[in-house]
Amino acid sequence: MARLPTLSPTRRLHVVAAISSFLNLIMIYVNLGMGLAELIEKRKSNPRLGRQPMDTDLVRHYDRQRHLELAIRRSDTYAYDRVRMNRTLFNSFCHLLITEGGLKRTRNVDIDEMVYTFLRTISHNEKNRTLILNLRRSGETISRSIHRVLRAVIRLNDMLMKKPVPIPENSTDSRWKYFKSCLGALDGTHVRVRPLKEDRSRYRDREGKLSMNVLGVCTPNLEFIYCLSGWEGSAHDGRVLRDALTRQNCFTVPQGCYYLCDAGYANSPGFLTPYRGQRYHLKEWGVNPPETAEEFYNMKHSSARNVIERIFGILKMRWAILRDSSWFAPREVARIVVACCIIHNFIKREQGADQFERTYQDEEPEHHPSTEVETIDTCSMHPCPEWTQYRNQIAISMWENRPNR
Repeated sequence: MARLPTLSPTRRLHVVAAISSFLNLIMIYVNLGMGLAELIEKRKSNPRLGRQPMDTDLVRHYDRQRHLELAIRRSDTYAYDRVRMNRTLFNSFCHLLITEGGLKRTRNVDIDEMVYTFLRTISHNEKNRTLILNLRRSGETISRSIHRVLRAVIRLNDMLMKKPVPIPENSTDSRWKYFKSCLGALDGTHVRVRPLKEDRSRYRDREGKLSMNVLGVCTPNLEFIYCLSGWEGSAHDGRVLRDALTRQNCFTVPQGCYYLCDAGYANSPGFLTPYRGQRYHLKEWGVNPPETAEEFYNMKHSSARNVIERIFGILKMRWAILRDSSWFAPREVARIVVACCIIHNFIKREQGADQFERTYQDEEPEHHPSTEVETIDTCSMHPCPEWTQYRNQIAISMWENRPNR
């Protein structure tokens, strides 16, 4: 009879530990098998038990519809807070995007959900991950919806951008009656962006921020006529305007008309600037009234040209995506800026003044009917002696016809 080899105490402990681990593993599998068998018996007795997980398509659809019901269907107050439109205006905008913008629903996403996603993004600079939680959609679905609506809004550019109308000779508007044949005002503003690292030097403006230079042109009634976005923040306003005048679908000035602009532009045909070296901003006239024709002209010029400052303020107050940098590429931000101007005109046309406009508007600008006008080429953008003489004539006429002379 063979004798078993004797084990050292250390070796004996290792053997015992291995056997114990093996037995524990067997017990785990036995318990797992018993639990599985019990679950199978329960499903056999009740076939519907446990077949629907917690996050099914039905549950996601219910949560999504509940969110949309609260956001855009329950009341005008909720809708205005979330998408800057009341329910009637939101439905009209959706209808316009379908009929004129060519927007179509997809297999899984309806039109109102697409439009809500886009408006919520630009109204509150909403991040993709937040919309994922609210709408129970994937990030790709949300991104596709935003870009579909963006393309549809851009298609409304020719339809919703206001046609310029000159100030008539019989105007009684205290702001504009001195500027006969004026079409409105233009200026540039900056929108913050997040460019690539190698492009940051071009987008850095004079304040050291990464931004995009946007040219805006508006009427006295606070409606956009033209918008050009996409230029880097380091670009000068005059350079942006020259680019707008030389594009294929260029910005034009009607024959015999002009726009008011600040001293950063050249006083050339079609663009009337203030006098340099004179008081200009409205806050400077609080105590000391104007004493010369040039100062009086600058005061009236500033009062009228302030319309472009107000419309930029309304635009950035309504659309939070223009107040802070977003995660969209600069090329997409440029298209979003134009889309915001188009939607602004739609709101102005359909609803009139809202709470954002009343914040910036002192008095209602005068409304002028549309007329057909001939256009001229103004691509040179160089100071012109004839135009300087024309400005002097306007200043002298203002000074001689001023009230309380």
